[in-house]
Amino acid sequence: MRPDLLPLSRMQRLALTTASFLFLVIATMALGPLISGSGWWWLCAFVAAGVLFSGAGLRAIRTPPSLVPVLELVVLLLVLTLLFGGGTSFALIVPTAGTFDTFGELVAGAQRTIEQQSVPALAVPPLTFALGLGVGLLAVIVDLLVQTARVPALAAAPALVPILIPGFIIEAGAEVPTLVLTAAAYLLLLRVDVRVRRRARLAAGEEGDQAATVIAPRRVPIVSTLGASLGLAAAGLLAASVLAASTPSISTSLLLGSPSQGTLFGRGVSPFIDLGRDLRRPEPLPAFHYLSRDGDRPYFTLLTLDRFEGEVWSPTDRAVDGDNTVDQMPRPDGLSSAVETSEHPIDVVVDEVRTTWLPVPYPTTRIEGLEGSWFWDDGALTVRSVDTNTGGQRYRVIRLDVEPTPQQLRSAGRNPGDEFAPFLELPDEVPAIISDTATALTASAASPYDAAVAIQAYLRGSDFDYSTEAPVEDGYDGGGFDVIAKFLETKAGYCVHFASTMAVLAREAGIPSRISIGYTQGSPTDERIDGVQLVEVDSHDLHAWPELYFEGVGWVPFEPTPGRGTVPAYSRPGAGDADSRAPSSTAPTGPNSTGRPDLDPDRGLAGPTGDPIAAAAQWWVRGGILALVVAVLLLLPAAYRVSQRFTRVRRIRRGERPADAAWDELSATAVDLGVGGGGGETPREFAARLALRDAFGDAGARAAILRLRDAVERERYGPGDGRPAAAEPGSLADDLAAARAALLADATGAERAHAVLVPRSLIDGVRRRLGGRVAPGA
Repeated sequence: MRPDLLPLSRMQRLALTTASFLFLVIATMALGPLISGSGWWWLCAFVAAGVLFSGAGLRAIRTPPSLVPVLELVVLLLVLTLLFGGGTSFALIVPTAGTFDTFGELVAGAQRTIEQQSVPALAVPPLTFALGLGVGLLAVIVDLLVQTARVPALAAAPALVPILIPGFIIEAGAEVPTLVLTAAAYLLLLRVDVRVRRRARLAAGEEGDQAATVIAPRRVPIVSTLGASLGLAAAGLLAASVLAASTPSISTSLLLGSPSQGTLFGRGVSPFIDLGRDLRRPEPLPAFHYLSRDGDRPYFTLLTLDRFEGEVWSPTDRAVDGDNTVDQMPRPDGLSSAVETSEHPIDVVVDEVRTTWLPVPYPTTRIEGLEGSWFWDDGALTVRSVDTNTGGQRYRVIRLDVEPTPQQLRSAGRNPGDEFAPFLELPDEVPAIISDTATALTASAASPYDAAVAIQAYLRGSDFDYSTEAPVEDGYDGGGFDVIAKFLETKAGYCVHFASTMAVLAREAGIPSRISIGYTQGSPTDERIDGVQLVEVDSHDLHAWPELYFEGVGWVPFEPTPGRGTVPAYSRPGAGDADSRAPSSTAPTGPNSTGRPDLDPDRGLAGPTGDPIAAAAQWWVRGGILALVVAVLLLLPAAYRVSQRFTRVRRIRRGERPADAAWDELSATAVDLGVGGGGGETPREFAARLALRDAFGDAGARAAILRLRDAVERERYGPGDGRPAAAEPGSLADDLAAARAALLADATGAERAHAVLVPRSLIDGVRRRLGGRVAPGA
């Protein structure tokens, strides 16, 4: 790393810092489509300001340049401690061992929230911590490039990180206005750097005997480079706009596949419900246990599936609403005050189930004691997390026990409203056996409620058998139209088949329906805590059941699966004649229940909790692609420099001013290695200085550089086009190769690496085009 030969003043350093800050925070705006709200951006701006302006302050007190990046990292740690350390810090900013534990939890939570949220994601603390940390590190890199290395053009590389991320997640990628503003901020940074350098040169005065005879004015003429800057700005803004409008996002490329929007932030729930494999596993694992002081034994819902597209059931894709906190949950849709309700507290302790969906009864009024960020979904009132899971959770849920009478259900209106139209949707081509069965069962029903009772009674009748093997043996496992049709023929299946069949038949009869996935009531144990019986729920209790909507009552559960759970009293045939109410479900799970060892709704309801190798591979692929893109951008200067060398060698071999091309390449190589060649030296002076270097002690190398010197002098200053044999193209190419080899041999490994990755000749060329003065005495 070569320090600037002309030190900058404090105000000049401050100008560069301000331009760097604007460039970075504007580039960070590209993440806007991925994250809801604006508070996260202000936090990132605060972190970036703390890092960058602390660097300016450190340089103002003459801190050694090598220490500035290290101290900036310390400042970043102090800022993050102030923002996220909470009570674990000392004097608010000094981290302790507990602070680092908190940071570790936030990093783990950030990984989970990235996996679990859809876009726009909620800016929960783990996510904002990750953003603040990332922007802080980018600020250190930008400051290192702009202030220490003095190569502000390369500051585009770290700024591209937030700009590229949206392309991996959403189809539209970064927004065009953000790209335009970022391009403008980048050009502003380059412009400020040019002005700062010229002022530093002018302030330094003339430099020795080799100083230029034309003395520049003691002010920086604005007009001298304003036209070039405006032209470059216009070209850059136009290029950014065209690039954003015409380039497809990475998320839709063949390289990464074509996932749906928000794939990186939330995989969602597999639409194909495959509980059969789980139900056939003989050994259960404990899911959770609970205490209900009122003896309440409800079903526990994980998620609700309400979309049916003919082949699969799936949940409606809704972004998490940050206002839907679980400390206060709304009254369920459609429930009138005429229906009797009561609240029952239930204390739940999660054992081994690990899901991002919380097992809660429907409906629930509030939840207390959860760790992490949890939110309820509109309509379904299911509860999910954006930064944690159910592992180790202990919470109290206040269940709203709804007790409708059959008369209230029977008197429900037949037209629930347009907002419930999605719960009636069915594909156009319905198998005949489904429509015929629905017509036969509901033709004589006096009300939608009577139709629902008839459908449930039919499925629970003696004609149907509960079987986890028959669907697999006969090849109709699942919940689609073809599966339902086959199920109605064979009349054997398990909860998925019964629930999906009743939901479809209800829609055929004009009753809004959906399917809930979760657990039945569990099994009571002999253990008591404070006199309250403990109830255990394990993977054998996994279950699917339909819920039907009745105006004035809301969503009402039914139980069409024989041998599982409990049939609600209001849904039994003849219940209306006795005007019975729906008591809480108290019967234990059926003895034939067998289940799966675990559940992870993020990866569907089939198989174990997920393949960590596959998940890691996916992250490696995405991270590898991002790293590849960044590496390609960083290697662009090196690639351009190599192409420039090949072009000049081709000119030599074609005889197109070969001596001039050879000398330009030799000078550029010397500039890249930091040994001069780009100043006001004549070819003879430059050759004489190079000949004194150790590597040119070899007679062949010294002779090669002298022949190149003579050839370029003859070509530039001699009459005509004639050249002696020594200046023939083939000989010039060989002399150039020998001279370059000597220059490279005389350089250290670090100097050669710097010459390849950060070619100074290109940077000086950019500065020259922007109006900068690149070498003393030029």
